[in-house]
Amino acid sequence: MKLQRMNRRALALGALAVSSALTLTACGSDDTGDSGSGDATTSAQAGNITCDDASGQLLADGSSAQKNAIDAWVKQFTAACKGVQINYKGGGSGAGITAFTQGTVGFAGSDSALEPEEITATKEVCSGGQGIDLPMVGGPIAVAYNLEGVDNLVLDAPTLAKIFSDKIKNWNDPAIAKLNPDAKLPDLKIQAFHRSEDSGTTDNFTKYLIETTPENWKYEGGKAWTAPGGQSASGSSGVAQQVKQTNGAISYMELSYAKGSSVVAIDTGASQPVAASVDGATKAIADAKVVGTGKDLALELNYATKAEGAYPITLVTYEIVCDKGNKAESLPTVKAFLNYIASEDGQKVLADNDYAPMPADIITKVRSTIAGLS
Repeated sequence: MKLQRMNRRALALGALAVSSALTLTACGSDDTGDSGSGDATTSAQAGNITCDDASGQLLADGSSAQKNAIDAWVKQFTAACKGVQINYKGGGSGAGITAFTQGTVGFAGSDSALEPEEITATKEVCSGGQGIDLPMVGGPIAVAYNLEGVDNLVLDAPTLAKIFSDKIKNWNDPAIAKLNPDAKLPDLKIQAFHRSEDSGTTDNFTKYLIETTPENWKYEGGKAWTAPGGQSASGSSGVAQQVKQTNGAISYMELSYAKGSSVVAIDTGASQPVAASVDGATKAIADAKVVGTGKDLALELNYATKAEGAYPITLVTYEIVCDKGNKAESLPTVKAFLNYIASEDGQKVLADNDYAPMPADIITKVRSTIAGLS
């Protein structure tokens, strides 16, 4: 099945300023396409975006899965808040958390909630506080493939586990054929790609396999890929490119990166296989539980859901900030930007770009938490 083409991606941001710490500078001409020649918008509201005291340059890094969403948000926010430049690198969840604990970014994006040891590390940069997880972006992890002559493919968790652990090696394997009796599967080697760097997308994909088919996936979870076999590529864009250019390829990626590729429908045990979709991801996230403590809103997803229409391989991207002790010079810009992306208008941007908005009860808690950041 072919995904519908996304709306045009936001204009690319300029290169990150070289700095060992987050710096706020007045912007002249910037790389977002805005001249930035005027003074920063202060305590002003442009359209439905409230800029408050946002100004200068804000550096951020993390999840590549949400980068298309961040780009779209940044385009809207910086157009409304003149003089603000937000540079989100999108180097992966692991890189984002590292940058946050080193104090070089105003916020980080991660497709996995902070681990206990990571929370401890954040206390070094959050004066009097700690890092917290704010669920902001939902997204189905699409299993995209490139197989000439096969536009519709159904797989289940055991078969996926065997493909990505190099136990099923050819596309005409009996296990795949049983799930796809009408498909003309070629006698072709499967080229499975996984992420080369620490990735929250990897973490969520392997959590799905661990929870649904532990007898077939006996490898450790986490951000690093630990299963044998396969080939690696960097970032969501990297694995997506490999799938597009390699006949016989398959990989996992956030749905917005799978445009132009065929995607697998997952046999969850529901009455019909479930395709990766925004609505399907939102249905799955609505079944999640908040397991974070205090102001932390980390979620526990139900990867084994069999609910009709719920897509099970789903991730939530968190924006990571300090609950207390955010840098005074960056806090106004961080809060203004987070307030916008958590707003009703900001969440609407997600569905337009193949992401899943947060369910109402979850995003309401996020908004309240942002208001109390200090």
